Amino acid sequence: MNDRLPCSPLPSAAPADLGLCPERTRRLMQVLQAEVDRGRLPGAVVLLARRGRVALFESLGQRDPASGEPMPRDAVFRIYSMTKPIVSVAVMMLVEQGRLLLSDPVEKHLPEFKGQQVAVDTGDGVRLEPVTRPATVQDLLRHTAGLTYEFLGTAHVQRLYAQAEIGSRERSNAEFSHTLAAMPLFLQPGTRWAYSRATDVLGRLLEVLSGRPLGQHLREAILGPLGMHDTAFVVPQADHRRIAEPFAHDPDGGIPLRVLDPRQPPAMESGGGGLMSTAADYARFLQCLLNGGELDGTRLLGPHTVTFMTADHLGGIPSDDPLLPPGHGFGLGFAVRTATGLATIPGSVGTCHWGGIAGTTFFVDPAEGFFGILMVQAPNQRDHYRQLFRTLACATLVD
Repeated sequence: MNDRLPCSPLPSAAPADLGLCPERTRRLMQVLQAEVDRGRLPGAVVLLARRGRVALFESLGQRDPASGEPMPRDAVFRIYSMTKPIVSVAVMMLVEQGRLLLSDPVEKHLPEFKGQQVAVDTGDGVRLEPVTRPATVQDLLRHTAGLTYEFLGTAHVQRLYAQAEIGSRERSNAEFSHTLAAMPLFLQPGTRWAYSRATDVLGRLLEVLSGRPLGQHLREAILGPLGMHDTAFVVPQADHRRIAEPFAHDPDGGIPLRVLDPRQPPAMESGGGGLMSTAADYARFLQCLLNGGELDGTRLLGPHTVTFMTADHLGGIPSDDPLLPPGHGFGLGFAVRTATGLATIPGSVGTCHWGGIAGTTFFVDPAEGFFGILMVQAPNQRDHYRQLFRTLACATLVD
């Protein structure tokens, strides 16, 4: 483990004082260190907090495998889809201000989505059908808007996304929205949970309603007020030395790994996956949620809104996606645990979590006043380390 000790993101305390077993906390780090020693992880930053104080905040391994430089605790990571909860909170802040309703059709605020059609595979080709009802803001937040991701399959709509390079960082958020809206939907809105570009659309929605670029709006509404000064869509030159890097080649398959370049400002500030952040910064965001929407005198949301966001919003809407394992539903920006059993990972009912495609992950357990963050850049190992981290973190709780 490394010796560099930046400021703690929150007040700290010994694990035992917060009901965490010191031996089990050390075991978590030892298991991750063994993965670094095996060459499966380049490096990591780990943070556990309970009852408003940090019990564990450590780094291990290398920030950049190419240079061999050790991982600092203030390393900057590509958090990809961990951007989604931040954008979802920004949307709910506008809901609380009466500037939109969750029941609003998306087309009310983004007219390019008016008159959408759904692509239906007939076996002999594709037929376009009108939507049975327009997608709503709630649909975007809970991923039931009928959209998809181009890398999740080879269906007709997914191929259209790929051909259009819908994830390009070279088109603006406005251009992205118009390009996406011109393509048919993957599913009828409200009929199935399908992980998708929906939160990118929410990013554009925030721009339209706020009258300013997404990055500026997030900075002024959330990041600045919470003191998340290392979280942005681009890393300034002075901080390039803190960027965490993956292995050049996947340690399991040997294929070259490609991740986005955080050094160049993107034209598209992706609400679904474009932010860079640190463990310390993201801890402030999670503690704000755990506090019911407030941190250090700054209130982003009312506590009832946070409870509403982190409740299951799917009900009987089906999903067969492994991103939502048994015993889980989805709220407004987060996966939500709905049963103590069923899943292969321990945790309390009401725990919310999500992660990023490059390997970062978090969970928040309101029942235990507990949250954890694992920051790694290991794209193809992410599923394993998400499960390993949450299992070991849960095992530290002894009170």
